[in-house]
Amino acid sequence: MIAAGRRALRGLYAITPEGLTRADLLLHVRAALAGGAVLVQYRDKLTSGSERQTTASALRALCHEFGTPLLINDDLDLALAVDADGVHLGSDDGDWCAARRRLGPERLLGVSCYADIELARQAVRAGADYFAFGAVFPSATKPLAVRAELSLFAQCRQEFATTVCAIGGITLENAPSLLAAGADLLAVISDLFAAPEVRERAAAYQHLFKDTCRDFP
Repeated sequence: MIAAGRRALRGLYAITPEGLTRADLLLHVRAALAGGAVLVQYRDKLTSGSERQTTASALRALCHEFGTPLLINDDLDLALAVDADGVHLGSDDGDWCAARRRLGPERLLGVSCYADIELARQAVRAGADYFAFGAVFPSATKPLAVRAELSLFAQCRQEFATTVCAIGGITLENAPSLLAAGADLLAVISDLFAAPEVRERAAAYQHLFKDTCRDFP
């Protein structure tokens, strides 16, 4: 397991796309890692349990080649079964405090807070390593998602020291506004993995962070 879960979380958060073969998915994720992605999340709502476990295990091995944590979306049991570095849970994916206990102190817990500051407070109390607001922009992955106002990030920067993640419709063009608002992580699917050159797109995202410092309260 990567102890890097305790290091500062800041940068590109690559969320895997659906619909690719396992081989193509691994190639795309390798390119994102080579470009500098600091976290990878395996998100797959389409395939069966056994196939998901095989893919998750392969992604874990790949991420560990780069020293990068792998999180599993919405499935704590799978995360523990493949010895992933953490899990990302929504508000309907079980008790966050119980998940924190099962994960132990080394693995990462990320949670979705949508556009709700009170959920962020609950996430902090549960011991989450980061919480995510979104969709921050219209999202093809979740077109009906509630929009999260950018003012939420500034509010969280004043209230919490916990890492804040932005997700939903993020592109290289609109990403700077999220960093200016206070986001620490940019969770990206389409604009990263649909790019002609995934490695170069990942590197371009990481470059955005080099010029932006974040001071915690």
